[in-house]
Amino acid sequence: MKPPEILFLCTGNSCRSILAEATLNGLAQGKLHASSAGSHPAGYVHPRSIALLEREGFATQGLASKSWDDLPRTPEIVITVCAGAAGETCPAYLGPALRAHWGVDDPAKATGSETEIEAAFEGAYRVLRHRIEALLQLPVAQWLAEDPARLRQELERIGHSEP
Repeated sequence: MKPPEILFLCTGNSCRSILAEATLNGLAQGKLHASSAGSHPAGYVHPRSIALLEREGFATQGLASKSWDDLPRTPEIVITVCAGAAGETCPAYLGPALRAHWGVDDPAKATGSETEIEAAFEGAYRVLRHRIEALLQLPVAQWLAEDPARLRQELERIGHSEP
């Protein structure tokens, strides 16, 4: 049986959703599988995202900015990572998936010194990793089959947690 597929979705698919995809796949040990996509993909993965993932020991080969129209599998769960508080509109995935929102500020829009920009990427990664670690403590496959409402509630709760 294939592990549940989680789609991390944002607009550009160059930073946050890529960070989440690689982090979940690196930590999940086959229990879950992540992909990422964007409603309007940037067409590239931000080099700072790649560098951060490599520093953290995650595989980056094959990561690409892609459209949700190009998904190889229909996801069971879609998690949007756009920061609605920043005035960013999250795309609405129209498939049958269970949906949750984990708002994270876009580090690609960070300004300031090199140190400040790097801190924005590190901060986004830390929030996503914290939430992914919490997700991995849940019986996702079981709740998808037996209690999707409970799973959605837990995913939303995790989406408000901070490291």
